[in-house]
Amino acid sequence: MKAILGKKVGMTQIFAESGEVIPVTVIQAGPAVVTQIKTAETDGYDAVQIGFEDQKPQRVNKPMTGHFEKSGVAPKKYLAEFRNDEGETYELGQEITVADFEEGKKLDITGVSKGKGTQGNIKRHGHHRGPMTHGSKHKRLAGALAGATYPSRVFPGNAGPGRMGRDTVTVQNVELVKIDTDRNLMLVKGAVPGGRGSLVKVRYAVKGQGK
Repeated sequence: MKAILGKKVGMTQIFAESGEVIPVTVIQAGPAVVTQIKTAETDGYDAVQIGFEDQKPQRVNKPMTGHFEKSGVAPKKYLAEFRNDEGETYELGQEITVADFEEGKKLDITGVSKGKGTQGNIKRHGHHRGPMTHGSKHKRLAGALAGATYPSRVFPGNAGPGRMGRDTVTVQNVELVKIDTDRNLMLVKGAVPGGRGSLVKVRYAVKGQGK
């Protein structure tokens, strides 16, 4: 599985030994703690729940306080569940850090993209503008949505204006360029969904590993 939770710090660039400039996203990953272990016998499937970032006890409700006390760990702000790979074993209270990952491996990173609010069809879907001259009143409008006689209605799923962004997005096969174990940092090649300080889930890539 090899998964961890972290926060996006921002983007920068580093230089490879060859002198090549590599754009990287800095992620403050972990340390995360195992807060629950699910098994096929008790829950119907094998998974592990991990917690990230300490939370003040007074901000945790009673059910979750009991959940953390049962695990023997301090209250955590973020929780996430990951399915186990075959043969993997974890213990309650076990700590997961960036040291458990290898440089050069491929990662799948999940985050919530930046919210853009309500946007028009040009920004949201990349549609073209209408003519800008000769008295045209069709500049950034959506245009015709349906025929008059047939079908006399708008088909569902039509690409139009609406809320844009704030979606759960996963980028696949992102290269883990560098690890800083002293500061719990991961430097991954390229961009990662979300704004600065947003939560991200990091795991070894499901496909494309070793390529």
